[in-house]
Amino acid sequence: MSVSEQVAVRRLRQRLGLGPRPGEPDAAFAPTLDALLGAAPDTAPTPAFPEVADPATNDSAAKNNSATKNDTAAKKAARQQRAEQARQLTVWWLDRMATTTAPFPERLTWFWHGHFATSVQKVRSAALMAGQNATQRRLGGGDFRALAAAMIVDPAMLIWLDGRGSSVGKPNENLAREYMELFTLGVGHYSEDDVRQAARALTGWTVNADGTATFRPPRHDPGPETVLGDTAPFDAPGLADLLTGRPESAAFLAGRVWARFVSDTPPDPATLDGLVAAYGPQRNVTALVRAAVSAPAFTDPASVLVREPVLWLVGALRALGLPASRVPAAALRSGIRGLGQEPFAPPSVGGWPAGTPWLTTAAALERLRLAEALAAAGDLSPVADQPQAQRVDAAAALLGVTWTGRTAAALRPLAARPPQLVAAALASPENTVSA
Repeated sequence: MSVSEQVAVRRLRQRLGLGPRPGEPDAAFAPTLDALLGAAPDTAPTPAFPEVADPATNDSAAKNNSATKNDTAAKKAARQQRAEQARQLTVWWLDRMATTTAPFPERLTWFWHGHFATSVQKVRSAALMAGQNATQRRLGGGDFRALAAAMIVDPAMLIWLDGRGSSVGKPNENLAREYMELFTLGVGHYSEDDVRQAARALTGWTVNADGTATFRPPRHDPGPETVLGDTAPFDAPGLADLLTGRPESAAFLAGRVWARFVSDTPPDPATLDGLVAAYGPQRNVTALVRAAVSAPAFTDPASVLVREPVLWLVGALRALGLPASRVPAAALRSGIRGLGQEPFAPPSVGGWPAGTPWLTTAAALERLRLAEALAAAGDLSPVADQPQAQRVDAAAALLGVTWTGRTAAALRPLAARPPQLVAAALASPENTVSA
């Protein structure tokens, strides 16, 4: 395999495949693209969580100081239970990404989690977040229209963007606005009147106590509505079909895929046209990703992406043969929060940033601290079992990177101490970016 082919393979397995596991040399990935993109999601079950309800306030009992204290304690216990469920859900997904033999569906699910960014902090239900995660995994590689239609009435999304209480005469515009701006069309491709009309089309949905979403016709505005020049009695599926069928939607989604898998630099017009053509009238997401990583820019040496903290963490877990559930809980929780990217808790509906915001001095220190905890818990034999003089190269092979002379020189004094060597390698510049 030539050097250029090795670079392409490493990029593919890092950007589409979450990083190598022990014993997976470059040569094992020769049929990379077909093998990666053709992988079906594994069938591991989605975790089930019981719904946690806050205790109802009893006004008459609240007059009694003891009853008030008990009510406060019960609410605190409910908050703690929800937080523990969210932690368990996060560890479950990290475990799944770290151990799966079908990494592309998980990588794509992570992409969709950032695209349709929804936070458990407002949804307050690990069960609903797990359900949304399963939907994104099930539909994420196929027709974007199907995924977008599912997300517009997803129970967690309806809570997150205030769609569950929207009714005829009182439409809430939040879901309609974000759905057009952040999920399907992008900035500048709709008007405020389009938002108002789309909000009417989305009325009538509620979220039941059991976590299911239900359409209630009496609460729905029958229309007709005029959205982007089309007039019809729109409902949620009809609106999703209209928006995902717009040419602006194809270009918008192509740009999002490009930025997360290929380059921070937008594609040139000809390349963008090729991406849109591959996406096609079937709105085929996997075909779009295939076109993006087949473009010449993907193998351009300048195509360097900063690895998002979760992708960096998952790559480290895979390299060390280490499920997240075997990392000390306090160290894992502290590391995730310190790095600023906690699954199921994006900072806003816009999701997490990309690129240089992850390259702060504080982030580098957090990566090193977490890397030390990972190295202490993981399998270091691919490095430790090598002669001391070969361990720096073994660490590069373990992570699927190539050291610069400067990094190799910095790592050599640590060769006698494999845990410190591996921790430093994990936190190195070469492993922080996808080059």
